[in-house]
Amino acid sequence: MNLPEQVTIYEVGPRDGLQNEKTAIPVEVKAEFIGRLADAGLKTIEATSFVHPKWVPQLADADELLKRMDRRPGVSYPVLVPNERGMGRALAAGVGEIAIFASATESFAQRNLNRSMDEQYAMFEPVVSRALAEGMRVRVYLSMAFGDPWEGDVPVPQVVAAGKRLLEMGCYQLSLGDTIGVGTAGHVQELIAAFGDPAALAVHFHDTYGQALANTLAALQSGVTTVDASAGGLGGCPYAESATGNLATEDLVWMLDGLGIRHGVSLDSLVETSTWMAGRLGRPSPSRVVTARSNS
Repeated sequence: MNLPEQVTIYEVGPRDGLQNEKTAIPVEVKAEFIGRLADAGLKTIEATSFVHPKWVPQLADADELLKRMDRRPGVSYPVLVPNERGMGRALAAGVGEIAIFASATESFAQRNLNRSMDEQYAMFEPVVSRALAEGMRVRVYLSMAFGDPWEGDVPVPQVVAAGKRLLEMGCYQLSLGDTIGVGTAGHVQELIAAFGDPAALAVHFHDTYGQALANTLAALQSGVTTVDASAGGLGGCPYAESATGNLATEDLVWMLDGLGIRHGVSLDSLVETSTWMAGRLGRPSPSRVVTARSNS
């Protein structure tokens, strides 16, 4: 099947998974969630975001969370940084890796970044330059890489042009985001092939149409070895109402185990963590694996 021997799971639950929750989650719960994820074997856990609290109130406690976290050796805790002000906060907090958040379409750039597509690059360039000068690694999310709720299908050459421009700034990895979950396996393979070399690519799928796992398999067959996922299938996008939860980390681990692909994560510990977090949120987890394990 032309599959990789090992896959890196980029856990986004604490940031992307929780950012759309309406009820405030105590900072100590978030810190424990991150600790439990590390105990389950995850080596990259996106902790929070330095976005303005007005736009994402759930993450207003970012500074406090980073102080409370028990950072484990060998685990990376990247933080999403939207602009130069956020970059300053990241430096003050001693963050070693950041992520930026770009758009592949004009409509989403205007609504999410209050910038045109061209203007977004000017906003990110000083952030990336400063981060690299400070010895940080920089990852970039490219939203609406498969479809946009206002523009419909997004042309592959448009996505590739935007992605390559961002990588040329010095970002080590580009995460291709199916923000509204409309991608299909064929589309995934076409887009990855259009980039040429998949070494710097990751994928970020939402499960709106139930295609997240199929799309992930297509990406793995196309040479991608980093997959974003959210424990318990938490998440959405506050700027795209049609977006549903992220690919559940448990569902991804179950598939990887079945394919014999190494990933280093304990499924049992992960299920226990997501069940615990679902209890804190007061609702069942949408993860199929968590649901199956709870009913068995």
